[in-house]
Amino acid sequence: MLDTFRNAWKIPDLRRRIVFTLFMLIVFRFGAHLPVPYLSADAMKAFLGDSGGGMDLFNLFDTFTGGAFQNATVLAMGVSPYINASIIIQLLTVAIPSLERLAKEGLEGRKKINKITRYLGIALAFIQGAGLYVTLYNMGSAITNPSVLTFFVIVLTFTAGTAFIVWIGEQITEKGLGNGVSMIIFAGIVSRIPSAAKAVFNTYVTGTSYSPIGIIKAILILLVAIAAITLVVFFTNAERRIPVQYAKRVVGRKMYGGQSTNIPIKVAAGGVMPIIFASSIMAFPSTIVRLLNGGNVPQTGIGGTILNCLSSTGPVWTTVIYGILYFLLIIFFTYFYSSIQFNPIEMSNNIKKSGGYIPGIRPGRPTSDYISKITSRLNLIGSLFLGIVAVLPIIIGSVTGNNAFQIGGTSLLIMVGVALETVQQIESQMVMRHYKGFLE
Repeated sequence: MLDTFRNAWKIPDLRRRIVFTLFMLIVFRFGAHLPVPYLSADAMKAFLGDSGGGMDLFNLFDTFTGGAFQNATVLAMGVSPYINASIIIQLLTVAIPSLERLAKEGLEGRKKINKITRYLGIALAFIQGAGLYVTLYNMGSAITNPSVLTFFVIVLTFTAGTAFIVWIGEQITEKGLGNGVSMIIFAGIVSRIPSAAKAVFNTYVTGTSYSPIGIIKAILILLVAIAAITLVVFFTNAERRIPVQYAKRVVGRKMYGGQSTNIPIKVAAGGVMPIIFASSIMAFPSTIVRLLNGGNVPQTGIGGTILNCLSSTGPVWTTVIYGILYFLLIIFFTYFYSSIQFNPIEMSNNIKKSGGYIPGIRPGRPTSDYISKITSRLNLIGSLFLGIVAVLPIIIGSVTGNNAFQIGGTSLLIMVGVALETVQQIESQMVMRHYKGFLE
C-alpha cells in the first residue's frame, strides 16, 4: 500500500488529486469545530452520555462525524441524512418503475437519481435537526435563548452543514480520489482513533486499575484488533468466480468469441450496509423514546425492560438478547440487500445474449438457479462474518466494561472497505496512465 501511494505521488495528476482530497478533508475537520449559535456543547455531551455510549443513532452520528455531534458544531448531523436518503432511493428504485428506468439510463439517469437523493437528504437533515431541537429544548438548559428565531437558526445551521458535507463529498468524488462520502466518514472515524487508544491506555495501563492484569487486557485488545482487521481484509477481498465460456461465432470474414472468463461474486457483497440497517432498526425505539422524553430513557417497568433488551449497555442477560437479535437482523438484511442489488435472472439473460454459458449448466432457467444457489451460500458465509464482526466488539465491551467498543465493528468495516477501494482506484489510475497503447 505504501509503495502504491509513493508511486502515485510521482504522477502529477494523481499528486494533484491526492492533495485536493487531503485539503477537502482538512476543511471538513475544520468545520467539525465551528460551534452552532444558541446551543450548549456541554448539553450535547450530556445528551450522548445518557445512552451510556451504546448503540444509539446519535452515537452513530458522533462516530461518523468525528466528534462533531457531541461538540455541537455546524457539521453535527454529518452525512447520515444523505446516507438515509440513498438507502430510501435504492429501495424505491425497485418499487417505482420510473426510478427503475432512470437507473437503467446510464450516466444521465444516475445524475438525476443523485439529484433526487441530494434534495431528499437535505429534507431529512431538516427533519432530523428539528427533532433534535425539540429534544434539546425539553432538556431545559441545552438552548440558551429558545425562540422561533433560535429554532430556525439551529435547524438551518444543521441542514446547511449537511449540504456542505455532501458538496465536499461530490467534489472529492469528481476531482479527488475515492468516493467522497465514504472518505468523509473514513476521516471522521480515523479522527477518533487517537482518543480511543488514549482511553484504553489510561484505563488499563496508567489508570486507577493499574495492574499486570490491566496490561494483559490492553495487549489482548490490541491483538484482537489486529486479528479483526486481518479477518475483515480477507473477507472483503474474498470472492467466488463463476467460469463463463463464450461460443465461437463468425461475423463476416472474422471469428469472434471462444474465450473463457469468469464472473466474480464477492462473499461480503453488501459490505457494511446490513450492519447499518440492523443497527438502525435496533436503535430506532430507544432513539424515538429519547426524542419524545427529553433525552431520557426509562430503566424500569415493562417499557424499560424492552428498551434494555434493545440496548447493548444494559445488564448481561439483556446484552445477550441484544446480541442474538442483532446477529439475526444482520443475516436477514444481508439476504435482503443482496436480493435488491443482485438479480440472477437478469445476469443469466445477459450471459445468454452474449453467447456465453457456464460449463456444465444449460442456459436459461438452470443458469439462474445455479447462480442463485451460489449467491445464497455466499450470503450465508458473508452474513455470519458480518455478524461476528459486529457482535464481537459488543462481547468485548460487556466483558471489559468499556462501552467504547460498541460501534467498533461498523467502524472497522468502513475503514477497511474505504482504504481498499481507494488503493484499488489509485492502482487503476496508475495502470491507465502507464498504458502505452497500440501506436508504439
